[in-house]
Amino acid sequence: MADSTTVREPQPGADLPDARGRTGLHRTGLDLTGNPRVQVADVELVAAAWHVLRRTTLRVQDRSGAWSTQQRETYDRGNGATILLYHGDSRKVLLTRQFRYPAYVNGHPTGELIETAAGLLDDDDPETAVAREAREETGFAVEAVQHVFDAFMSPGSVTERLHFYAAEYDPAARRGDWGGLAEEGEEIELLELDIDDAIARIGDDIIDAKTIMLLQWARLSGPFATAPTPVPPAPPAR
Repeated sequence: MADSTTVREPQPGADLPDARGRTGLHRTGLDLTGNPRVQVADVELVAAAWHVLRRTTLRVQDRSGAWSTQQRETYDRGNGATILLYHGDSRKVLLTRQFRYPAYVNGHPTGELIETAAGLLDDDDPETAVAREAREETGFAVEAVQHVFDAFMSPGSVTERLHFYAAEYDPAARRGDWGGLAEEGEEIELLELDIDDAIARIGDDIIDAKTIMLLQWARLSGPFATAPTPVPPAPPAR
């Protein structure tokens, strides 16, 4: 009688190195124990080009105690960092504008988004990565960066955690109106905006989530926060 056992072919990213030299990508999540109501049963590596798409089978316990089997697809592109460059005295922020195909194919009229400088960590720590991205995208070297907060940007399907930073820049050090790495096909326009103008443009031509979050932070509790109007004391009771 023939053996009906299915033998899985060696797969890049699992048994064989992928384009980035990685193996074992099909085991991510199998060792998770932090949530006793969730058990990772199986991880299928769907794609491992530059980033990784997985289909994970979970056993999930509901509030009644019953267990069910669910599947989730996750897209793992690594973690990233973004930074708001600002100049306190002139009340300016330095943003970028560049073409984003995913936005273009999903309805944006030109695909050119206004953003804060950002990029993936790759093998760097967040502070090193965000300083690198600021230099590459805007031409400004930043030294003292302020960590603002971290956030999961699309937790329903994307694993990325984004680290948010801010730093002051010197407008006199500006070398031009464009940034980016030519070898990576980047053509990045630099935009210097008044903070109030930038806030007013949220929802109009500033529709990138990380940029909106940093602009609102800057205006509410960051370098451009307005002190609350003092409440006058109540008159004494007669």
